[in-house]
Amino acid sequence: MTKKKLLWIKADPLHPLNTGGKIRTFNMMKHLKAHYQITFFSLTHEGSVIEKNEVEQYSHHQVWAKWKDAKKNKMRFLVAIIYNFLLSKLPFVIARYTTFTIKEQLEKELSKNNYDCVVCDFLSLSQNVLDINNKNETPYVLFQHNVESKIWERMVDNATNFITRFYLRNQWKRYWKYEKETCSWFDGVISVSKDDSRIFNEEFKLSNIIGDVDTGVDVQYFSKFNWEPEKHSLVFLGSMDWMPNIDGILNFINNIYPLIKIGIPDVTLTIVGRNPNDKIVSYGKKDNSITVTGTVDDIRPYLAQASVSIVPLRVGGGTRIKIFETMAANIPVISTKIGAEGLPIKDGTNIVLADDDENFAKKTIELLSDSKRASNIASSGKQFVTDNFGWETVTKDFIEMLDNVNYSKER
Repeated sequence: MTKKKLLWIKADPLHPLNTGGKIRTFNMMKHLKAHYQITFFSLTHEGSVIEKNEVEQYSHHQVWAKWKDAKKNKMRFLVAIIYNFLLSKLPFVIARYTTFTIKEQLEKELSKNNYDCVVCDFLSLSQNVLDINNKNETPYVLFQHNVESKIWERMVDNATNFITRFYLRNQWKRYWKYEKETCSWFDGVISVSKDDSRIFNEEFKLSNIIGDVDTGVDVQYFSKFNWEPEKHSLVFLGSMDWMPNIDGILNFINNIYPLIKIGIPDVTLTIVGRNPNDKIVSYGKKDNSITVTGTVDDIRPYLAQASVSIVPLRVGGGTRIKIFETMAANIPVISTKIGAEGLPIKDGTNIVLADDDENFAKKTIELLSDSKRASNIASSGKQFVTDNFGWETVTKDFIEMLDNVNYSKER
């Protein structure tokens, strides 16, 4: 039986697997590869090296478009932001991924191959797709890992500096308009939670939501170590170049961690994640109880040493893969409601939820002080993800959604 041809469009290669979005896409595509002939369209950065054995784990063919990241040069990045603010209607995070070279390469690929389905993974490259507006009868699906505009809205709410708030509000309004219009263009939109699907339906009035796919986890992978926690140790996992993570951990260090120290003076905090900024790194240098690792090859040893995993996010969307990974590793988790948003968890059974700073500190102290309760939360969490959220099951649902999407002539 001939496999259907699937074009998967994503802004960056999946390796290294250092973000929740990459981990979700990688594990799903590995299973999708058995059902589809997959071509992976992505960007190559100047000087980057693509390992063939890595991309062949999740795709049969690859197409690379050259792209220069303005972030590599601070002055160029600042000029790009100013130019976008003054002369463009697009959100900056969309404009920076919209280039003639990308469009040309993508249009060439679409014109020479007759795909059964095209998946745009995140909104990053979506403007290139819209600009081409290929008019064949191939269904186009948008895989939305977050309600992106909701993240920007929450960033505005938490901003304290007037200039920062002004800029973020501008970008939020642009993103809300862009996300609503772009989601409407696609034949189908797949979200990662029922909460996100509800927002798409109620706020954007979308009628093309074809489903929401659960977050998955490789339980076996995260079970391959012995949990030997150091006393009173906290761990935070997450990409440290993502705004919600930066905002969450800075608020934790400044407003929650000092309260925990009053109750447990010997508490420690390990921040594990790629590309921490100078401010976060400086806390590790000033406070001996804080360790900032930066990029690591394997997060499991850091989980093995942790008594409790914290998710103190005040901004976010989608779902938190790191929560399920921590649960699979048999570590108790405490999170804000936003941090665990979209996950079908149960407070007090398989996770602990707390929102305001004082309550988060209080409940963290309780977990660190009561090893029996912490162990019960951890065991319940592990059983919960083991029984319900393997990647094979999750991907099966995704395949059914792709098979059910139809080309819309109104696009």
